[in-house]
Amino acid sequence: MTDLRNLTYGVIGLGMMGGSIAQAIRQTVLGASDGNGHILACDKDSTTLTAAHACGLIDESYPPEQAGRLLATCDVVYVCLYPQATEHFITAHMAAFKPGAVITDISGVKAALVPAINRALRPDIDFVPGHPMAGGEKEGFVHADAAYFTGRNYLIMPQPYNRPESIALIRSLAAAMGFTHIVETDCVQHDHTIAFTSQLCHILAAALVASAEHEQVTEFGGGSFEDLTRIAMINAPLWTELFLANRAELLAHIDRFSETLATFRQTISDNDDARLKALLGQVRNRRSSMETYKQNG
Repeated sequence: MTDLRNLTYGVIGLGMMGGSIAQAIRQTVLGASDGNGHILACDKDSTTLTAAHACGLIDESYPPEQAGRLLATCDVVYVCLYPQATEHFITAHMAAFKPGAVITDISGVKAALVPAINRALRPDIDFVPGHPMAGGEKEGFVHADAAYFTGRNYLIMPQPYNRPESIALIRSLAAAMGFTHIVETDCVQHDHTIAFTSQLCHILAAALVASAEHEQVTEFGGGSFEDLTRIAMINAPLWTELFLANRAELLAHIDRFSETLATFRQTISDNDDARLKALLGQVRNRRSSMETYKQNG
């Protein structure tokens, strides 16, 4: 079995997520071990690279124009860019990857980019699409935190050509970072479900904030509004790309939600006490079943 402590890791894009992954590798994989592992990072922001190097998070830093030098020495590469940029980076730099390297990503959509990457892939390189279901609502390296990953879900989309040891490697790294539920699925199912559990939730949070009558509404908050709208502190360019790349799935979930909301509205409009109690009881039971599945699944 591969010794994770002796690998050289590359992180492309040292923002909030890339920085968190680098932190997690440093703290839980390399740590104070006597291994020979290293972390190399590439980012367009020289200030970020300087800060990451100064605090001992990374061992070497590279600007985008020198990314090939980083890739030539890395055993595992995490591409932590927006979806379109992820596809472009991997395909444009395919010749530079170290022979036998394992590439993974963190993109929130898969069906729109994985086929293009697969077409460009060298036979000696393994690409294992991944999606850590964790993070914070604020962007940038300054908000990176390995603690985001503790107890969270990690999704992997194995490809037909993947070597079993590559899948095992990505699973082992996810577990070492603190992820406790590692799910293997396919790109289509990923995009369908993520449109509901992530993208729709961000749309609802944004719509709730947009519909507020005034900013002073928070003076009447008791936690519910705050909990529901935390993720409305949104990275607009990233989420615009995610929403549009997965628009067919997202629109279907928006329509379904709108129908459910209309049912609640009609029930309240009809002053139907019995039906409203029944609906809320069904929702409570279903949410309880979801929690049970999460704990035992």
